[in-house]
Amino acid sequence: MAQNWSKPVDVELETLIRARYPIIYIVSWEERRVEETLREICQKRGKKLIQWTITSGLGGNVASRDPLAALDQVLAAPDQTVFLLKDFHPFMNDHMVVRKLRDLVFALKTSFKTLILLSPTLKLPVELEKEITVVDYQLPTPKDIDRLLEGIIQSVRSNNQIDVNLTPLEREQILKAASGLTSNEAENVFAKSLVEKRKFDIDVILSEKEQIIRKSGILEYYPASEAFSDVGGMDLLKEWMSQRTASFTDAARQYGLPEPKGVLLLGVQGCGKSLTAKAIGSLWKLPLLRLDVGKIFGGIVGQSEENIRKAISTAESVAPCVLWIDELEKGFSGTQSSGSSDGGTTSRVFGTFLAWMQDKKAPVFVIATSNNVTALPPELLRKGRFDEIFFVDLPSKAERKEIFDIHLKKRGRDPKNFDTVELGKVAVGFSGAEIEEAVVSALFSAFADRDKDTKTGEESIREVTVEDLKRSVKISVPLAVTMQESIAELRAWADKRARPVSSVQSESAEEILDAELDEGDAPYRMDNLDDDDAH
Repeated sequence: MAQNWSKPVDVELETLIRARYPIIYIVSWEERRVEETLREICQKRGKKLIQWTITSGLGGNVASRDPLAALDQVLAAPDQTVFLLKDFHPFMNDHMVVRKLRDLVFALKTSFKTLILLSPTLKLPVELEKEITVVDYQLPTPKDIDRLLEGIIQSVRSNNQIDVNLTPLEREQILKAASGLTSNEAENVFAKSLVEKRKFDIDVILSEKEQIIRKSGILEYYPASEAFSDVGGMDLLKEWMSQRTASFTDAARQYGLPEPKGVLLLGVQGCGKSLTAKAIGSLWKLPLLRLDVGKIFGGIVGQSEENIRKAISTAESVAPCVLWIDELEKGFSGTQSSGSSDGGTTSRVFGTFLAWMQDKKAPVFVIATSNNVTALPPELLRKGRFDEIFFVDLPSKAERKEIFDIHLKKRGRDPKNFDTVELGKVAVGFSGAEIEEAVVSALFSAFADRDKDTKTGEESIREVTVEDLKRSVKISVPLAVTMQESIAELRAWADKRARPVSSVQSESAEEILDAELDEGDAPYRMDNLDDDDAH
């Protein structure tokens, strides 16, 4: 395959070889692409390319399968040679190999030979940090994938059972879906799509990205199962997100728009922050990845720092995507005391994450949630890390009505058969999660309360009623009452520091506590229930 010499990494490799850099370490999974690049460089510069693997030795000489023997042959070989050593990183722990590489540096520098180490992972002993030049070989560009796609199309065009005709928009969507895959992965998934669907199918291509996430072991892949229609209220946040639905397209770039960086959702527990994160992936039709910060930290020295770099690299490899970090404060709280408690590991991990958020070029949209803003490091909240900081408050009366509608419909009931306006009024101070629990609790009560036929003695399941739902609300004490002081502090902090997600303001703490039902009973107290309600 002809190389595109305008690519910076190819130009850099040729420059390093011409400048007689002695040892180059290429980090890449794509042996074939690297080989093709080096072979073309050698052909252009009049050099010979010789490869080494532990299975076949140097240039097929099995006597040089031993790493030290291979390095001896490199030293004795004639000039104008490039040596490509594949998967050499496991031997970098051997002090003899490390010393031999250091001995080679001066000899190679004064010759026209270049030693190249190729590995999917970077493993560099401290002794060689000043001697070896590291090159990260980029994943295929959209143009590379487009050429690969065109090659596959031409190879199967004569098959009448396969539809390879693509509109310009469909082709762009296919290339976007395959972005972040290696050339082998893209070639395999294109072939899989043609075998399964007899055409190029985006869902099949995205499934390959799911495999990448699963194999990382740090990130979790969430399929698009939630929609914004499952989120009650939050009209301002929904509008903000909807305006950015097409922000990852080429048309947005040509218009001069950058990819959005992300949002931080602060607010009361159970008010839909995590649900919103899940819905964004579905709205934008992008892979949704969840980063569990707890999985980042490991017991081996340097493991935590390597894990956060691996998580970032994996997210960028499947971009464009949405990266969801739930309860951010639990993962990165305590960074100030990190030096005395864990040797500074948390601070280093946090610093790597902050630097990436500030400077990231890949279209990875970060959505982070937090229940306790006071536990967040202040540097995380400054402009540049997130596009916006939104405050998710308790739902208003109209939003509570909408949430009742959503959960009744989700459980097979027609909301029109229930006075959800009245239910929204009754459930003052309830969060979305508490409303969902109230609906489930009412269903349990109705299901257990069987009707018995006086003549036949047969029992029948009773349908849930508005009274069941009211009773379920009445016997529950919402978090807005039990944690009123902390919620008041959170509201006060967010009043001038964050954007509201809703245009309708919720009740104040005083209004929640003073709320009364229409019949005059104060809510949240068991002694206000009559005998029938208490059972």
